[in-house]
Amino acid sequence: MRIERAAESDLAEVLRLVELLLDELHDDDEFDGLDLGRTLDDLRREGDRFVALLARGEGGEAVAVLTLTETFAIYAGGRYGVIDELYVAPPHRSAGVGRLLLEAAAAVGRERGWRRIDVTAPAGERWRRTVAFYERNRFVFTGPKLRRTLSDGI
Repeated sequence: MRIERAAESDLAEVLRLVELLLDELHDDDEFDGLDLGRTLDDLRREGDRFVALLARGEGGEAVAVLTLTETFAIYAGGRYGVIDELYVAPPHRSAGVGRLLLEAAAAVGRERGWRRIDVTAPAGERWRRTVAFYERNRFVFTGPKLRRTLSDGI
C-alpha cells in the first residue's frame, strides 16, 4: 500500500471515493443535490489549502482517500488542518490503511508548521468504531460540531 498526494489529474478519483463515503454516511438528505462539477471546479481553485491523500493498492487502484484543508484560528495558534473526509473501501478496512493516511496527514501538518489537526467523527452508536479508531491514533474528543445550512436564505 502506498500513500500519495493526489494531483489535479486525480481529483475525479478523489470525488469518486468521497461519494462512496457520503453514500455510507447518508442518513438524511444532507448530501442530496451536491453539484460535483462545481465541487471539482472549487477544488481546482483551492490551491495548496486543499490536500487529498490517496492510498493505492498493489495494482495502483485508489482504495482510500483522506482530504485535508488548511484553516486558521487564534485558539489553534494560527494555521492548522482539518480532516474533512476519510474513506477506506470495505475490503481494505482494519488493515492499517486509515492509520497510514492519518500519518501522512500529520506529515503534511508538520511540513506546514501546524500545531494541530482536527477531525469530526460521525455521532451515534453506529460510528463508535470510527471514534475509537481516531482515539487510537491520538485524537482527543473535544466536543460536538454544529452546522448551519445556508441554503435556507437566512
